[in-house]
Amino acid sequence: MDLQYALRTNGTVRSFKNDPVGLDTVAAILDDARFAPSGGNGQPWRVAVVEDRPLRRGLAELMQPVWDEYLEIRMAGGQPYTVVGYETPDRITPDKPNELLDNIDSVPVVLAIAADLSKIAMMDADLDRPPMTGGGSIYPFCWNLMLSARHHGLGGVMTTFLSRCEPEAAGLLGLPKDHALVATIFLGHPVRQPTRLNREPVESFATINRFDGVPLQSPTK
Repeated sequence: MDLQYALRTNGTVRSFKNDPVGLDTVAAILDDARFAPSGGNGQPWRVAVVEDRPLRRGLAELMQPVWDEYLEIRMAGGQPYTVVGYETPDRITPDKPNELLDNIDSVPVVLAIAADLSKIAMMDADLDRPPMTGGGSIYPFCWNLMLSARHHGLGGVMTTFLSRCEPEAAGLLGLPKDHALVATIFLGHPVRQPTRLNREPVESFATINRFDGVPLQSPTK
């Protein structure tokens, strides 16, 4: 698949056909993903390929309240779970439908992604805000995984809902000490692969020299 085409058309997929995805395909995807960059080439990723159905259901039960709160805020026009002024709503309607969580038993591939914190330089750990830079050593691996899945004819979605309930999920997944749950990735043969993606133009987010500088214009097509 042409790289630029893959970058511009790898939309989120949450509905999958019943076609199984073999462990050999999962291994091939991870074999591609491992070439992602990481700080100091630490390669801090760990992956649990979650096949056990009761375990999957347990993870879904943990994620459901996170989804309920997330959607409650989105429905009210807000941005859920920000670290800037976020307040938990007084009332949250439980058990909101979620195609992935409701059907987690039948999703072809469920991957829990963890990062070994002892291998990540958290450059902004001492700043007066939540640290962000450590993601640079793990999320390129996740995106490599998603691109490789597309190459293998699959689609999927990366979520972070399970990270919000990491203490409870850690025991279910056998999360090693000093590791963080960073993503849950769902993969399968897509019912429909979105290719027309809505993204803001270059000039809306890129400027020359400073963040308050002159906008960098989108390329001429």
